[in-house]
This record gives sequence, C-alpha cells and structure tokens, in this order.
Amino acid sequence: HSFPTRRSSDLMAIRSGARSTLATLWSVNDSSTAALMTEFYKELSSAELTKAEALRRAQIKILQTPEYSHPYFWSAFVLIGNWLS
Repeated sequence: HSFPTRRSSDLMAIRSGARSTLATLWSVNDSSTAALMTEFYKELSSAELTKAEALRRAQIKILQTPEYSHPYFWSAFVLIGNWLS
C-alpha cells in the first residue's frame, strides 16, 4: 500500500508542543477548507465534543453542501496527536 506523507508543517506543530493538529492528506480547496474549519470550530465551541466528533460533524455538514459534496472537499482532513480532548 502507498500511504500519503505528512507535511513537515503538520509534524512541526506536534514537535513544538501542540497536543494535536488538523492535517490534510492532499492539497485542498481554499474555500471548502475555510467552510470546514468554520464548522469545526463552531462544533468545538458549542458542545462538549471531542475533536474527532467535531471534525466528523463538520465533514458531514460540508458534504451536505451541494458545491462541496464530493469527497475531495471534505475527506482529506485528519487529526494528528491527541484527538480525544
């Protein structure tokens, strides 16, 4: 199997003391990423959710948007590090 490599900026966030970081498996669209990140942080701030659940909910919200329903726009995002808190 071939696995995507993580970008150095993603690994740098973990090495510099961040407990977790949100990374992408491939280059992503700017406008869909902005929409997903807005939803991700909205989910994190509005409820007692794990980061993983907030990301899942944000991805579902984005995939329900007709212009971003293709997996290219929402499925590249992964959490690295402590994704439970």
